Amino acid sequence: MTHTLAEEFPEQASRITELKLSDETFARLAREYHKLNHEIEGLEACNQPIADADFETLKLRRHQLKEQIYKGWFNGQG
Repeated sequence: MTHTLAEEFPEQASRITELKLSDETFARLAREYHKLNHEIEGLEACNQPIADADFETLKLRRHQLKEQIYKGWFNGQG
């Protein structure tokens, strides 16, 4: 399973596109999320060696970004 923002928040897909263009803070977080997600998926797909703790740190950061985006823009606070 991929974890793009549009897949994580399907009901917000059009808003995600809009926010990437109109809100620099959201766009920066979305870019960071996308880059991190791409790195994680690449490691998973290629079975590249990485310490479990390092891999879990990457996944935790992705989760933190997703929570920050949700709380800031999709939970009536943005």
